[in-house]
Amino acid sequence: MMSDKKGSNGIAETDLSIQRRKLLKAAGAVSLAGVMTPAMRSIAWAADGGGPEVKGAKLGFIALTDAAPLFVAVEKGFFAKHGMPEVEVVKQASWGATRDNLVLGADNNGIDGAHILTPMPYLISTGAVTANNIPTPIQILARLNLAGQCISVSKEYQDLKLSTDTKPFKPALAAKKASGKAISAAMTFPGGTHDLWIRYWLAAGGIDPNKDISTIVVPPAQMVANMKVGNMDAFCVCEPWNAQLINQKIGYTAVTTGEIWKNHPEKSFALRADFVEKYPKATQALTMAVLEAQMFCEAAENKEEVAKICSSRRWINAPFADVIDRMKGDFDYGNGKVVKNSEFQMRYWKDHASYPFRSHDLWFLTEDIRWGYLPANTDTKALIDRVNREDLWRQAAKTLGVADADIPASTSRGIETFFDGKVFDPENPKAYLDSLATKYLS
Repeated sequence: MMSDKKGSNGIAETDLSIQRRKLLKAAGAVSLAGVMTPAMRSIAWAADGGGPEVKGAKLGFIALTDAAPLFVAVEKGFFAKHGMPEVEVVKQASWGATRDNLVLGADNNGIDGAHILTPMPYLISTGAVTANNIPTPIQILARLNLAGQCISVSKEYQDLKLSTDTKPFKPALAAKKASGKAISAAMTFPGGTHDLWIRYWLAAGGIDPNKDISTIVVPPAQMVANMKVGNMDAFCVCEPWNAQLINQKIGYTAVTTGEIWKNHPEKSFALRADFVEKYPKATQALTMAVLEAQMFCEAAENKEEVAKICSSRRWINAPFADVIDRMKGDFDYGNGKVVKNSEFQMRYWKDHASYPFRSHDLWFLTEDIRWGYLPANTDTKALIDRVNREDLWRQAAKTLGVADADIPASTSRGIETFFDGKVFDPENPKAYLDSLATKYLS
């Protein structure tokens, strides 16, 4: 005799199975996703043998506000909701540590996936940044956010009031260098997003980041302390470290990276390719949980709660005051400029923030070719085919019942324009490269 045991939503499981079979006959699985409640979808998915093959996964994160979807997925129970109650989200000391632990994998005391700089899965998959250049295939399942990073400078350049225009920065740096002092710009990982933003910003003003200033690698949480003791002149990083710099009166924000390229792609959610292959249902569950968390993070009414979650000891471990304003889109640049509800604020879901456009991955590869991190003959299409799993994002979105308007019709966002007028056409990346005055093609 069949049990009438009730599920977590109070619906008898036998009744739910009957409902599901009828709906499948009438409309098909895709239509089912549209008519069932999220709770019914999750239960039906598991009841039909579609539940995760494993109950957990080990995911890494760096202490930054763009990792908020992973924090929220834990704190609000989204991983558990989708059948993954044993997910561990583990703090990493640096992006280098994230790379090393991805290469190890969870079976060897590493991690299965991570909140990650979007170019890193490509650099790791090619072996460009791994020990002995041995590739470890990594796949991108979702973008975690758009924009939300900043380039900050030391208070010794307060009078310059630097912004998108870095031309005044060049003579100031040259004078300091001529006096015998070291000059440096810090980023978080070679070839990563912060490296590319600060290089683009400097080069647009005629500052060669390979010749005119030293670029150094500093973990995000150590940026403020290092600028305080004079180890750097500028840095690029996510929050809350730019806001903390201002609150400690050490420097100011010159520019948000959204001002360099509005709604630019930033971090991604990625998994080892062998995890995706071995556990497709768990991969689907993790992706759905992340997408739901992104929707939660985007909602204006949740911003304060998300900021509190981020600031907690378990996650970023920073003062709430260093997190809340910029999470809400309010920017005090620390140089007299104040913007409320900025158009350049971080997006977690709005404007297709979660969707991993292939065209965006192509821009990152093109920039890594520009600076010599990848060879000029890189087969970018084949590489994107291996790393970008926008197909799995679409599958997760459909299963969740995401509105059609929130699912892009194309894998390309089209032509992108930067603050200095440069244009990136994903149909012709060579023309973009040719237009750039400063480059180091390998």
